Amino acid sequence: MTRGLWAPQPGPQTDAISADWCQELLYGGAAGGGKSDFLLGDYLQDVEHYGAAWQGILFRRSLPELEEMIARSHEIYPGSGGVWREQRKRWEWPNGAMLRMRYLEADRDATRYQGAAYTWEGWDELGQHPTAYGYKYLRARLRSAHNVPRKRIRSTANPGGVGHHWIKSKFISHSRMGFVPFKDPDTGGDVMFIPSRLTDNAILMQNDPDYVGRLKGLGSPALVKAWLDGDWDVIAGAFFPEFGPQHIVRPHQLPEEWTRFRAMDWGSSKPFCVGWYAISDGTVPAYPRGALVKYREWYGSTGEPNVGLKLTAEEVGAGIAERERGELISYGVIDPAAHSQDGGPSIAERILRGSGGKVAFARADNSRVGARGAMGGWDQLRARLKGEDDRPMLYFFDTCRDSIRTIPALPHDENRPEDVDTRAEDHAGDETRYAVMSRPYVRRQPDEPRKTDFFIGTPEGTMASNLSIREMIERQTQRRKERTGA
Repeated sequence: MTRGLWAPQPGPQTDAISADWCQELLYGGAAGGGKSDFLLGDYLQDVEHYGAAWQGILFRRSLPELEEMIARSHEIYPGSGGVWREQRKRWEWPNGAMLRMRYLEADRDATRYQGAAYTWEGWDELGQHPTAYGYKYLRARLRSAHNVPRKRIRSTANPGGVGHHWIKSKFISHSRMGFVPFKDPDTGGDVMFIPSRLTDNAILMQNDPDYVGRLKGLGSPALVKAWLDGDWDVIAGAFFPEFGPQHIVRPHQLPEEWTRFRAMDWGSSKPFCVGWYAISDGTVPAYPRGALVKYREWYGSTGEPNVGLKLTAEEVGAGIAERERGELISYGVIDPAAHSQDGGPSIAERILRGSGGKVAFARADNSRVGARGAMGGWDQLRARLKGEDDRPMLYFFDTCRDSIRTIPALPHDENRPEDVDTRAEDHAGDETRYAVMSRPYVRRQPDEPRKTDFFIGTPEGTMASNLSIREMIERQTQRRKERTGA
């Protein structure tokens, strides 16, 4: 670090600054943890050492956020000899070192830097980026023709946001407590997570002792916990804070006579999600009458967050039929877009063809947000999660890992808070929304007797076989009677 200038605070900030041997490092977690200062300081510490070979770039998601970072840099860099070039939005030092300040609003913007070469890259609030595309694309720009052995990428992030899943998968899942380096499977370079908490920022705590109190008044206990502790298992700003352990059950045999159905959200380059549900008739004490039990899912992902398998619709149809062998599935619903025809058979028709005529889908009710007093899909999902009499009306076998992983972390849309941010990994959420909309549920009032569950459905829905959902149920009910002799 250049003498007489900004210095890291003792604790995680110093640990992160000192880990210059680590190629990729994520610092942060909590609000007020000194994350932005860390980035500015980490770059500055090698300005004198590498000189003109020290070429850096620092990203924020939007221009207004970038301006906040620029303002802070003006409090730190001038004493080091740095000169700000407003027109080019960069800091320059007499020895040739240079730090560019940029914003990256969309993944496609990353391609503007093709051919560039940097020895230091910084990402402030990385969780605002919905996918890892920009990060990975720019990671390939970390190179130099000079001898710079400690080229590195430094990032900061808070729990929650549209990028929560991929950041947690890349940096945190290997060691929730941090400080444990591991090898990136693609690059072979060292990767590490160093957590920070609000209490680690002694300067902020001393200069603004009321900050903690203000945070506690701004959100739910779960949200405040994420802000204070940087807890990546607590989802800041989650759309469904109701989702919890009470909704997750161990797999077990469900009564064969329970009506079963499937729902699907189509995807190719992004994951598809197929979920299978059984409808409780009240004969099993663990489940209220009318509750849905998601007992199986097929999530078409490579294992990397939000990256699809790119299977054909015919291959998916064959895979669904194989998983349903021996089962009686009363009906299926899929995103209405899968029924669209553009000069050829629709996705739904191709799935039916690939399954040998066994897997048919009706059009799902794609309502997201209710209008004119009606409950939208997200409201239906929330109502089932809440349930009644302290009992949920929606359950998930713990083998439905991607539903359990992604639905609790779905964030609000910043511009439309009553909706989910569609940039997030929302495929399991959409599929579950289609499922619950096929079984509309209204929460019982405290003084209202429990009603017998019945099917409402969307009879106007059509599918490749031209059967309505109700006709599908009637046909499968007759098959079940013939099978059991009832």
